[in-house]
Amino acid sequence: MINKRNTLKAVAAAAVLGLAGIAHAQQTIKIANIVELSGPGTTAGTLFKNGVELAIKEINENGGILGRKIESTTVDTQTNPGIAKGLTQKAVDDGVFAIFGPVYSGSIMVSMAESRRGEVPNFTGGEAAAITAQGNPYVFRTAFGQSISFPKLAKYIQAKTKTLAVIYVNNDFGKGGRDTLTKLLDGSGTKIVADISTDAGQVDFSSAVLKAKQSNADAIFAYTNEEESARLLRELKKQGWNKPVIGETTLVGQKVIELAGDAANGAVAHVGLTVDAPIPEMLKFKAKYYQAYGSISDHNGIKGYTGMYVLKAAIEKVGKFDRKAVAQAIHGIQISAKKNPGVIMDVSFDKNGDLDRDSFLVEVKNGRQVVVETLPPLSKMK
Repeated sequence: MINKRNTLKAVAAAAVLGLAGIAHAQQTIKIANIVELSGPGTTAGTLFKNGVELAIKEINENGGILGRKIESTTVDTQTNPGIAKGLTQKAVDDGVFAIFGPVYSGSIMVSMAESRRGEVPNFTGGEAAAITAQGNPYVFRTAFGQSISFPKLAKYIQAKTKTLAVIYVNNDFGKGGRDTLTKLLDGSGTKIVADISTDAGQVDFSSAVLKAKQSNADAIFAYTNEEESARLLRELKKQGWNKPVIGETTLVGQKVIELAGDAANGAVAHVGLTVDAPIPEMLKFKAKYYQAYGSISDHNGIKGYTGMYVLKAAIEKVGKFDRKAVAQAIHGIQISAKKNPGVIMDVSFDKNGDLDRDSFLVEVKNGRQVVVETLPPLSKMK
């Protein structure tokens, strides 16, 4: 009789705990950070994760989203597309409301099929043009895709140089940028005179730099990942290259500047995001990030941070926790930074999940990014 009574008590206690767990789940919104915390993408993935977590902390301290607090989990893709796919599948099966990451284009290209299967909004820092060209209604960029950033970049290159050597990393990210720029420059006054492929994780850039020098190009366009960009800049300095080095965000990121040292000075790039932009909310973010992590964020931290606030704005627009409705709402949305300070700059999303907003031309001077020009959204450029 006692055993039976104890059994009934245990069952009742389990039922209470189960109901408490369900109630807790209903009172929170689950977010998965699926990012590169080891392997070649460690820097990008870690900063992206930090940005997401900083935004979550702020949002929770201010009452959450529609009264619900955010719960987040973080897992490491090891910069491996296959692992990223498996982790995304698990997150979908666990019922997360949204996924942040991966950051690397090669990984999101593989993993986003799983978030689509689960109808889960998926925010990525990947820039390869092909990511949003496949019609996946659940994938959204937290930074410019190549179809948005490269027209701005090509316009700058055409105004500055007649001949160009292109040094790119031979992966989805690098090949996408190289192909996009080649098409934009085709028929223009700027001719590509050297097309130089390098490997992801490459250490020795002496041969690539030598080929660029032998082409007699007026300038180099460098499009590699952060660590490789630093090695390339050091090799350019070593071989006495004294002509312009032009690139995109990954050429002048904070980690690149730290690793390349003096060799980074003079590099010019178009960047969608920089903590040195002359925008009050951006400078506030820079200070908050430093206070939280003891370091300066690069574009990846801003991507994660603003992406979380985009999700918040979309949920509040829909007025309920409906993943499919929220994804639909992001397409065509225009978010005001005045009304939603966490997005930092006014931003809009098109039907493909690509965003558009102001961006910047920067030059590395004395070891830091200096904004030399603010460019309007591509939709407003003539």
